[in-house]
Amino acid sequence: MTRGKTLAAAFVVSAVGLGFIAAHEGTLLTAYLDPVGIPTICTGHTAGVQLGQRASFEQCNRLLVLDAGVAGKAVARCTHVAITQAQYDALVSFAFNVGGDAYCTSTLARRLNAGDCWGAAAQFDRWVYAKGRRLPGLVKRRAEERRMFETGCEPQEV
Repeated sequence: MTRGKTLAAAFVVSAVGLGFIAAHEGTLLTAYLDPVGIPTICTGHTAGVQLGQRASFEQCNRLLVLDAGVAGKAVARCTHVAITQAQYDALVSFAFNVGGDAYCTSTLARRLNAGDCWGAAAQFDRWVYAKGRRLPGLVKRRAEERRMFETGCEPQEV
């Protein structure tokens, strides 16, 4: 294994990773409809949410950790090569946003597992659409996830 890399199953999302997700998701204590109409509360939490629902900051923090853990399990289950903590955090943010199943079946995961770190990194740019609409917030998030992920790729030969 390359220095600083280990299998994804050994990681948990870092405080930096949780902060990254929170910064991109935002946190609202009252349920709302996300840009594609999904009832959401707290920091991107969607399971069982109903409009009008309210939560405390403490509940939102617990849900963020829980939801990031679910995304992390998908990343661990579907990533079979050694990665860095920063790469894991970027992948957890990605899976948190698009869903674990979408990550697992993505070309991003396939390329990463084939050993093509840079090819995997390029795939982040493709995931900027929600219901066919290119969303500026997703463009920004994916660019930042890609930069975080690329810190673990070996330098490209020129």
